[in-house]
Amino acid sequence: MKSILTLIRWKNLLMIALMQLLIKYAFLEPYGAATSLDTLGIILLIISTVCIAAAGNVINDINDVETDFINKPNKIIIGKSISEKTAYNLFIILNVIGVGVGYYLSNLVGRSGFFSLFVIISVLLYVYSTYLKQQFLMGNLVISIMVALSIVIVGVFELIPNITEQNQTLQLLYFKTILNYAFMAFILNLIREIAKDVEDIEGDTKAGMNTLPIIIGKEKTKYMLFGLSLMILFVIGFYVMDSLYKNQVAVIYFLIFIIAPLLYLNIKIFSAKTKLDYTHISNILKLIMLFGMLSLLLYKYNLTR
Repeated sequence: MKSILTLIRWKNLLMIALMQLLIKYAFLEPYGAATSLDTLGIILLIISTVCIAAAGNVINDINDVETDFINKPNKIIIGKSISEKTAYNLFIILNVIGVGVGYYLSNLVGRSGFFSLFVIISVLLYVYSTYLKQQFLMGNLVISIMVALSIVIVGVFELIPNITEQNQTLQLLYFKTILNYAFMAFILNLIREIAKDVEDIEGDTKAGMNTLPIIIGKEKTKYMLFGLSLMILFVIGFYVMDSLYKNQVAVIYFLIFIIAPLLYLNIKIFSAKTKLDYTHISNILKLIMLFGMLSLLLYKYNLTR
């Protein structure tokens, strides 16, 4: 059981579920948005999203065995704790559950066309792990888009089916906020994916991959990472000054838990040299993404001011 939980990356899946719950119960519900999903509905959306993401993690590990023998030999699961056949069966089962629940949910909100989102995400995750991951920047962009979509999909199911002429402006404003969070998640995850490519450069080179650090070199990749992290620092800093300056609690939260770690991240990226440095950078980014998600709780606090 422990091996299966490790294989599906349960901590990452927990973050997806937490983000979706926070969007509904810390943001949309307190603000009185016209939502489509009840408690059962949001649980089904989480189950569908998490199952498809877990299936993507499984197929990714199946296709990564060769590089993992070099990059992280002590963490290999496929072929040791779990056979490749069992992993493939798990991949199929998780996809069937995820896409099946997505089909039911799409019809539940009266938008059968939404079902295509689950199919597209499932297919893209498979193509990513079997082909795109090896291509210059393509894999990084696709997996970061998938992370962003796990956030956007809540807005799609909760807000779009209930848009009317009367509430259109408000509904779109809520959706824009969700898109802002999705954009931040996209950039932070893109930085993390590129940092992981630098971390895994030895195994990826021997496997014949064409990742960013292999094509342009570690040093140029480091400067690209630094530029992206600096950009996100300025974007969030501007957001705090422009939109949150009246809310002292929100300003303090962002300064301590997001802007300060981003400053530290920039310093670590600029001075990074070893594989362990990039592992540390990857962990910092995970922490920043977690605190970014938890900032949704500040919206509920705003209503009590």
